[in-house]
Amino acid sequence: MQAQTIIKETVKHSPTLNTVLMVEQVLKDAEGIMTIADLKRKLPKQVMHNTLLQILDYLQMSGKIVIGTKGVLWVFTERKDLDALIKKGIEK
Repeated sequence: MQAQTIIKETVKHSPTLNTVLMVEQVLKDAEGIMTIADLKRKLPKQVMHNTLLQILDYLQMSGKIVIGTKGVLWVFTERKDLDALIKKGIEK
């Protein structure tokens, strides 16, 4: 009889859509660069550190934020904002 080895799979927790949207809104409303510590303080609900890092990775990969040495910066421009900027622009 052979000994059986039980392999335990680690289940990685995924953030909910509501949590992702909550983090997005706080970053959108921020005035400039925000540290991760400041972000945690400004969130209306507590978010686990690893979950927050997962959300920030996703937002960076999707081009909505830039993460630098000084903190996190929201850089995404929504289409309606872009349309307004285009209307104000000068045609050549």
